[in-house]
Amino acid sequence: MSVIQIHDLTFAHLGGDALFSHVDLELDSAWRLGLVGRNGRGKTTFLKLLMGQLEYTGTITAADSFEYFPVTPENPDRPALSVARRMIAPFDEWEARMQALAEAATPEAMAEYGELQERYAAADGYTIDELIAAETGKLGIVPQVLERPFSGLSGGEQVKLMLAALFLKKHRFLLIDEPTDHLDAEGRRLVGRWLAGKSGFILVSHDRAFLDEAVDHILSINRSDIELQKGNYSSWRHNRTLQDEFELAENRKLEAGISRLKAAAERTERWSDKIEKSKKSSGAATYDRGPASVDRGYIGHQAARMMQRSKSIERRRQGQIEQKKSLLKNIETVEPLKFPVLLPEKKTLLTGEGVALCFGPRCLFEGLDFKLEQGDRLAVQGVNGSGKSSLLKLVVGDLAPTAGRIWRQSGLVTSTLPQDTGFLSGGLRAFAEGEGIDLSLFMTLLRKLDFEREAFERDIDTYSAGQRKKVCLAASLARPAHLFIWDEPLNYIDVLSREQVEQAALASGATMLFVEHDAAFVQKVATGVLAL
Repeated sequence: MSVIQIHDLTFAHLGGDALFSHVDLELDSAWRLGLVGRNGRGKTTFLKLLMGQLEYTGTITAADSFEYFPVTPENPDRPALSVARRMIAPFDEWEARMQALAEAATPEAMAEYGELQERYAAADGYTIDELIAAETGKLGIVPQVLERPFSGLSGGEQVKLMLAALFLKKHRFLLIDEPTDHLDAEGRRLVGRWLAGKSGFILVSHDRAFLDEAVDHILSINRSDIELQKGNYSSWRHNRTLQDEFELAENRKLEAGISRLKAAAERTERWSDKIEKSKKSSGAATYDRGPASVDRGYIGHQAARMMQRSKSIERRRQGQIEQKKSLLKNIETVEPLKFPVLLPEKKTLLTGEGVALCFGPRCLFEGLDFKLEQGDRLAVQGVNGSGKSSLLKLVVGDLAPTAGRIWRQSGLVTSTLPQDTGFLSGGLRAFAEGEGIDLSLFMTLLRKLDFEREAFERDIDTYSAGQRKKVCLAASLARPAHLFIWDEPLNYIDVLSREQVEQAALASGATMLFVEHDAAFVQKVATGVLAL
């Protein structure tokens, strides 16, 4: 066990506000640490700072080296086992060098051979192939897959292989950035359970169930600070909610107290002025002293006491104002979203009868029957490659079924959200115009999804993956429709925005056909499952 120490860390992008300001953290290198925060808060930037890829002020010290996932593999057309070996250590080069030294057999060569052999053995070189096979086997990769070219593996298989290889490296602390985007629901469960048996990593993910399975600490990048808690995502979220509710209650109490003290200070000051004026009066009576000559000393004393009381009240009010400033700094204001639902003429919107989709001799699915009625939210599920996205394309008419038929209600209006955001470019105004959506509504939706106003003026090419996905999400929610067809809408999107979409789907009664691997979202939103 060792400690990663971060002291007085400050970082800002060129010309921008500070993302991190005077951050002090002490992290145990054995922790399984989940890193969470809204899109644009600096999660990936934090990992890059740990890697030393960005300039900053302050210090970061660690006994182990940091390793970043995902990796860009060398020679991806080589067998997967060879690529994995290379990720761990230069075993091939060491083996070739040791062979050459053994053949030379000089005293100098034998001395170098002995040193190299120690390094090779310390890195598990003599058993590395078996270790890779064993570790990837735990992740569902059979040995035959390791013989195939790495580039020919599915996205999920590549993720599993890279993670297995990086965890076999010695003296490393792993920085895992969004590993779930190429994993199906079963893959996420499998990798989550596997990570729960590991130690020494930071995991960036927006998948709540995945985080709950994998981590034992949460590091949250909030609006005004960085917060570290023991536990998984659900325990952190519960504690965060309790803290927010406490601060909101304290804020309401302080606001009421400040208003009362302000009114009391103003009344006391008016009374003091009134008493002071009576001292100069030649009227028939003194202030509350009966008919007599004016007792100017007594009145002056009373006026001074009232003024002192007024100042005391004002000091109390200022103290509560200062106390109030410490509250609500991390409250996330989440405005509700709304699906623009069109009411269909008939209850049934869509049916499929005996639907098949084949490419040559290979069929993705056959004999598929389904029905979608108003208010249904049907989740399409299946392993990677089972044809989930292809089914959505059949429904919208981009593909034709090989067999069977799909019936759509006449005049059915759909709003789609694509899985891939690579087509996005240019500015938001040009995008909205090209999509034929209302610019004002589109911008409002983006603001509700926590888009900063400065991002409105930047080109979409500069956006993070989460921001690009939110552009597609806002565009879909700007299109009134009978049916919303979404392909992995939550990839890269932060947890609070996922919860916004959940609540909107449940509140609006929208009819949906969607593919999504976030187990928590499917559990809450889906009214049924179409399994492929």
